[in-house]
Amino acid sequence: LKRLTDEEIHLVTVSNVVGRGRQKGVAQVYRSHKEQGSLLKKVKLEIAVNEAFVEKAVKGIVGGAQSGQIGDGKIFVLDLQECIRIRTGERGGEAIG
Repeated sequence: LKRLTDEEIHLVTVSNVVGRGRQKGVAQVYRSHKEQGSLLKKVKLEIAVNEAFVEKAVKGIVGGAQSGQIGDGKIFVLDLQECIRIRTGERGGEAIG
């Protein structure tokens, strides 16, 4: 998260999740039977930024997560149709922060 803060990205939701990608899950031995795990523990970041901060957010994530090893993760950049701050009713960029 420090790399995101360095890039002026302060609003982030962090979730502990499980999932799988191309890498295999961790092999476990149960009653002398080796079983390949199918899900791995992962961390999911959700970040909503104005257009001007997209590349800064990508740079911060890559800078903090890239090890060069399988499992570094992926970044999905999606268009955000609308953001509404429930408390004030603000919409769009003002609601994002």
